[in-house]
Parts: sequence; C-alpha cells; structure tokens
Amino acid sequence: MNSHLMEIFSREIVKSLPPKQKEIYEYVVDLEEELAQKASTSEEFMALLVKHSPHRQAAEHFNLSFGQLMMIMHEIEDIISRELENKLNQVTWVELTDSVRARKKGNKVKYFYFSLNESKP
Repeated sequence: MNSHLMEIFSREIVKSLPPKQKEIYEYVVDLEEELAQKASTSEEFMALLVKHSPHRQAAEHFNLSFGQLMMIMHEIEDIISRELENKLNQVTWVELTDSVRARKKGNKVKYFYFSLNESKP
C-alpha cells in the first residue's frame, strides 16, 4: 500500500479522535518530531528519546502519571491501528500503467485507479 495514502488516512483518523485524546497524541508526536529533526542518525534519535522522554514530558504537561499517559497512548494507537485497517480494507488500488501506455506511446507516467468505499455507520 502507498505510504502517502496511509499517512493521509492516519492524519484523518487523528483528526477524528475525541479532543483530549487528539491533544495528547499530537503533543507526544510533535515532541518526537522535534527530536527527529535534531537527530542525524537513528541512534542519535533513540538517545534523544531516552534523554528527553517525550512521554514523561507529556504526562507532566497533562498532569497525568507516566502509567496513565502510556495507557492513553496505547488506547489511541489501538484506535488508529483499527481504523487504519478498516480504511485499508475498503480501498481499491489498481495500477493501469500498462493499459494507458499501450495507448500513449513513450509515456513515462504511471497511472493508478484509486477508490475508497466507505461504509456508513
């Protein structure tokens, strides 16, 4: 599956979270993104994560214990994972490049058909 499409779906799912869950999740992700920008290697990123502990910072920021924050984050990640899987199961993704190229000689562009059949609750 296309990683850009998964990223779009993930952002959409995060936007639909209840306000407090969304705020907590985005806070942690933003802290992790800041550290990732500072790191030049994955090892350096891991060291920064240990040193700055975004989850501990978030727990303090939201007046939660570390355990409470981790439980909330696991719940949020479960929701995101479940919703992402549901969305991906509804996707039709067909590459049509060969069919189109047969009609357009010399074309270097790839063509895909994408459809999302969203079920209504």
